[in-house]
Amino acid sequence: MQDPRRSRKKTRVTSLDIAHRAGVSQATVSRVLAGSPLVNEDTRRRVEAAVRELNYKVDRHASSLRTQRAGTLALLLFEDPTPDDSHINPFFLSILGSITRACARHGHDLLVSFQQLSDDWHADYEDSMKADGLILLGYGDYLAYESKLERLLAQGTHFVRWGHVREAQPGITIGCDNHAGGAMAGRHLLQRGRRRVAFLGDASSRFPEFHARYQGCESALREAGLAMLPALQVDAASTEQAGFDAAQTLLARGLPFDALFAASDLIAIGALHALKQAGLRVPEDVAVVGFDGTPMARFSNPPLTTVVQDTSQAGVLLVDALLRLVREQPARSQVLAPTLEVRASSGG
Repeated sequence: MQDPRRSRKKTRVTSLDIAHRAGVSQATVSRVLAGSPLVNEDTRRRVEAAVRELNYKVDRHASSLRTQRAGTLALLLFEDPTPDDSHINPFFLSILGSITRACARHGHDLLVSFQQLSDDWHADYEDSMKADGLILLGYGDYLAYESKLERLLAQGTHFVRWGHVREAQPGITIGCDNHAGGAMAGRHLLQRGRRRVAFLGDASSRFPEFHARYQGCESALREAGLAMLPALQVDAASTEQAGFDAAQTLLARGLPFDALFAASDLIAIGALHALKQAGLRVPEDVAVVGFDGTPMARFSNPPLTTVVQDTSQAGVLLVDALLRLVREQPARSQVLAPTLEVRASSGG
């Protein structure tokens, strides 16, 4: 009688089987098979042992296909705390729409994914060849992921990011002139007769975009012989709740201020609620200015004066720069000029 085990159709071993046997991700298996130096020696030995045990054979045809372009770009977002289930900062929704349209004009698909700050987030798309290149959005704490950008660059991944543009940073960055935007806000508040300007938002090098906005406002005040007072600055993440909490902290200090510049529209909208709850009138008692130019700024109460970032042009430049990198053409970082949209919150 024939052994039933021999009559069964042999199942092909895949890299997923190797990953399960070695206790690693499929992306890590791909890196080991490609000889990547990014894998530590212990992990490499486990993967190689699993390959031998399962008698895994590399599909050379599939490997050759990986050298071809996918015709797809990947947009990787970090999740933001939001009151709804989107987990996307509304500002990035505007850029997302612009990026999608720009990809369509170039005949490319767009793959959108949330990514966590894990050990191998930077390699997943490079190893799996799901996309020809990466667009990074919403990466807040710069110091926490700068080294990962350097690793992306070292392994030859094509990527661009939206963020603060400075010299000697890894890769290509498209961003807003945050310093100029902060100066616009500061000069506007001075023109409205305000002299004690509070700032809500992290003003440290960990968040260079917020920091540049603070410095821009500070430079405008210095031109008028004034200064930003450290006691009138409160750290806040870019959420309405954080803006509300930061404004309450500011009010609890009991120091006088007649203007509030928030590092984002979300922070400003949260602060408006805290000011109203404290019995302060906007703009009569406190003039408020935000930053980003999100659609919700028009419908806050009162409508919010805000520094507007050009999200339409941002998407175009991000896609154009990435496709130039994919085609091995020169690309460069670029800075977009902001504008100021004056509304009732600052007496406009």
